[in-house]
Amino acid sequence: MPLVLYGHPFSSYTQKALIALYENAVAHEFRSLDPETPQHAPEWMRRWPLRKFPLLVDGERNVVETSIIIEYLQLTHPGPVRLLPEDPMDALGVRFLDRFFDLHVMDPVQQAVAGALTGDPAKREDAVLLARERLERAYAWLEGELAGRTWAADESFSLADCAAAPSLFYADWTHPIGADYPIVTAYRARLLARPSFARAVDEARRFRHYFPLGAPPGD
Repeated sequence: MPLVLYGHPFSSYTQKALIALYENAVAHEFRSLDPETPQHAPEWMRRWPLRKFPLLVDGERNVVETSIIIEYLQLTHPGPVRLLPEDPMDALGVRFLDRFFDLHVMDPVQQAVAGALTGDPAKREDAVLLARERLERAYAWLEGELAGRTWAADESFSLADCAAAPSLFYADWTHPIGADYPIVTAYRARLLARPSFARAVDEARRFRHYFPLGAPPGD
């Protein structure tokens, strides 16, 4: 049986898992969790009662949390693109950057989105201001960290880049990466040009009206 991935095309964490699947052309069935396909929700909730996505199903095994999903794919469905280095210390560096993008880039974006979804103008403003402060610090750190690198950790595309792609994609929508950060800007452009992420972005394009802060005309 093929792998099954439950998620939503516009979800940053779903995209993170899809990038890994696309990088190594791993056969899978995608089951979108949205009002257009309500038939997928009951099985997803049965398999993962915490109701978070993405969820990867491999036979009777349920794999959750995007970083774990990507490591699981490397162990069970390896391909030409190795998303975690074989050397343990190098792998530790990749895992750190993976957590950095999830916790210090994507998390502020989600805070801003959550504030906007309340419908309360004051809560929206407070959440966006806090997100912008956090993202500005993240951009500043990344500008130095990424100097001289093609990808997040080194010259090889990795788990860290799977996390970075949707994180920086939506972060720039929330708080534009300014002229002070040309290295981060160029890295984001490389991610958007990567076929695996470009595919994920195109598949989610019709959902852009969902972004409560307003999706920019570019990208």
